[in-house]
Amino acid sequence: MVSHPGFHEWHHRSADGALSSIFPDGCRDVLVIRKPREAPSVVLTQLDLRVRTIGLAAGTEITGYRLRPGAVVDKAVLHAISLAPEKAPSILAEVVALPSDLEEVIGACTQSVGGLGAISGNLGVSVRTIQRLFRAAALPPPDFWRLLARARRAVGLLQSSTSLADIAGDCGYSDQAHMTRETLRWFQKSPARIRRDVHLHHLLSQPGLGNWTGEQISTR
Repeated sequence: MVSHPGFHEWHHRSADGALSSIFPDGCRDVLVIRKPREAPSVVLTQLDLRVRTIGLAAGTEITGYRLRPGAVVDKAVLHAISLAPEKAPSILAEVVALPSDLEEVIGACTQSVGGLGAISGNLGVSVRTIQRLFRAAALPPPDFWRLLARARRAVGLLQSSTSLADIAGDCGYSDQAHMTRETLRWFQKSPARIRRDVHLHHLLSQPGLGNWTGEQISTR
């Protein structure tokens, strides 16, 4: 995965057409998809609210550009990339940006282990103002960002030798069982299963909500 301001570039090739799981990460991706004997296509993914499974034809190659949490691009940008896929990084570098107020709120939701009331208090705005901000941007409500970020932070800590109970406490869960319910909700896997599966842990630890490069991550 190659980092650029505002997005991460990644590559995937389907050798055998096997099914793959896509996990919620709080990001949209611009995909340049190349199938055998077909012209490239450009797709903007939606935010994943739950795990989904996809299948790709053998030989399919994807160059993906994972936009930072909450970012989106319009149809004109996608059209420009479709005309010159090799210029996608430079095109995206010019246009990927979040309104500063939305970026601040998403960052606050990402870093907080408190509820929306605590977040609004820290930002000095009302809960309704925050809720309206997300609705106006056609984004999921604040709890989506807050709870998913917390689950992804917990997953990131599983690579350490810290006990599951301590990780749960550090991430603001009421207890280990609460953390387990949340990782099952978001990723369909328990913390113990994720800790044992190196490949799965790697997938869930890729840059996204809660561990985006440059984020100030806090569990307190």
